[in-house]
Amino acid sequence: MTGGAAGRTGPHRPPPKRNCERSLARLPWRGLLFPTADYALFFLAAFAVAWGLRSRLGAHKLFLLGASYAFYAHWDWRFLPLLLGVSLVAFGVAWALQRAASPGARKALLSTGIVVSLGTLAVFKYATFAVTSLVNVLAAAGVSWTPSRLPEYALPVGVSFFVFHGVSLMMDVHRGKVTVPVRALDALLYVAFFPQLVAGPILRASSFLPQLARPPEPVHLEVSRAVELVVLGLAKKVLVANYLATRLVDPIFEAPLGHSGLEVLLGIYGYAAQIYCDFSGYTDVAIGSALLLGYRFPENFDAPYTATSLQDFWRRWHISLSSWLRDYLFIPLGGSRGGRARTLANLAVTMVLGGLWHGAAWTFVIWGALHGAGLAVHRLWSGSASPAIQRLRAAPGWRLPAQLLTFHFVCLGWVFFRATSLAHGLDVLAALAHPWSVGTWLTPALLLALAVGLLGQAVPGTVRGAARAVLERLPVAVQGVAFALAVLVIEVLGPSGVAPFIYFQF
Repeated sequence: MTGGAAGRTGPHRPPPKRNCERSLARLPWRGLLFPTADYALFFLAAFAVAWGLRSRLGAHKLFLLGASYAFYAHWDWRFLPLLLGVSLVAFGVAWALQRAASPGARKALLSTGIVVSLGTLAVFKYATFAVTSLVNVLAAAGVSWTPSRLPEYALPVGVSFFVFHGVSLMMDVHRGKVTVPVRALDALLYVAFFPQLVAGPILRASSFLPQLARPPEPVHLEVSRAVELVVLGLAKKVLVANYLATRLVDPIFEAPLGHSGLEVLLGIYGYAAQIYCDFSGYTDVAIGSALLLGYRFPENFDAPYTATSLQDFWRRWHISLSSWLRDYLFIPLGGSRGGRARTLANLAVTMVLGGLWHGAAWTFVIWGALHGAGLAVHRLWSGSASPAIQRLRAAPGWRLPAQLLTFHFVCLGWVFFRATSLAHGLDVLAALAHPWSVGTWLTPALLLALAVGLLGQAVPGTVRGAARAVLERLPVAVQGVAFALAVLVIEVLGPSGVAPFIYFQF
């Protein structure tokens, strides 16, 4: 880069990564990434065979289960037994719960299933982190202890997501929310269904199992909406997220102290746009893929950067996870039933654990703690009896300041979410105080990508609905050509190579 502080790095230099996308040129991922021809061919084959078997429901579901296991094996076949084991535990507990009459037996079954599932997650995801943290705490206390060997486990792709699906199955059955009999094939397919397997959205057993009880109906197939979601998701990922990562975010976060304050601020904004477009792009393709197969997934994003409070943000961001944490963690902890202090404590615990769910690193804990503190402050603010505060919140002009405050608090959290360490995150924030200047690397294309990533989500749904209505009126052949042309344009305009989605690591 040119301009600004001296000694800065060029915009194309790949950073040392922990929790973000690697350089597009050299990827260790062997899986079927959505924006690839391999996934397109895989999905077309799955689509054709699955619909061909629609009249034979058992064969239809068995094929989808086999395709899902093949999809996962393409990432790393060594973890197929883990996926199958988590699924079988969830099925066995759910099956037994539907037949157990004793409250004590039901509680014991559920507790056993959750301990086994979360224990599996803890071993693979948190063992090394826990031991290393213990060593550091003891060292700070003056106790020198170093284990002869740290536990080292490869992190299975999507392990947090399929474990949470297993927990959802057991808890929904225990709460009586699953109204259909739990069968082995349905339970295994619910956990492993390939569109959502490695990065969500997190499905509820109570909503997905009833869909498996009957064949999908072609007359209910929303092809235009599915195509819109797939194209929009690919565009977000390839044209916005990847571009911002390589041209702005990675070089800024690689060496924040070598950049001007304005460049670092744009880098932080860029990461906010990148992670939104990356993850919402993935879920768009996942929802569209499932819809083409005849199954409905829940919406996972609802213009989160238009939120007017942190509570509103979590109603719009990764909705399937935030609602999961609310229903399966916050409410069981006591929710809002134990008074103000207990409610604030429950919020803090929920968000810290939600942060830790994202990864075994203190930066994720800090990110979760920030959001927990922010939610607690908002709870006190919104419940204040002060007439001045009530008048301010009711004022017509308060909405925009509320949106800006919420967005910048979220960006503060993203700094630590993206950082490789606490010191790294503090360096990024400290660099904001550098003199503000910008180099020639800030091109109109980069500004356009940043604007689309941040402001594009505010486009009213009626605009997308009108565009979809126009597409629906076209002949099917013309719709197919339009879809192919859109994918071709994305391929031509996008950078070479395909980076994995950020949430694959979770």
